[in-house]
Amino acid sequence: MRTEILQEAEDELNESIAHYEDVEAGLGQRLKEEARAAILWIKNNPDLPRVRPRGYRRVNLKIFPYYVAYFFWGDAIWVLAVAHGRRRPEYWLKRKKKLG
Repeated sequence: MRTEILQEAEDELNESIAHYEDVEAGLGQRLKEEARAAILWIKNNPDLPRVRPRGYRRVNLKIFPYYVAYFFWGDAIWVLAVAHGRRRPEYWLKRKKKLG
């Protein structure tokens, strides 16, 4: 199964990486590595996280307060957000409309 990342999710991740790099050199790189590892884990284990009430699945990052939210659509896993766990819950759900 292929993995697709919406541009908005990629932009969120890049903005967060830049923020953490401003806080401390190397910290943004750690966030990037952890997010990429989570996406790889999702690709290898897409069915393991439970389905949330609004139909999506998510994987929480271990070190940083972010999660990767995704849906299955067609023959792909679509990452809709790399979102902060304590800000604007589920604001990104409207992005699902872009899938079809």
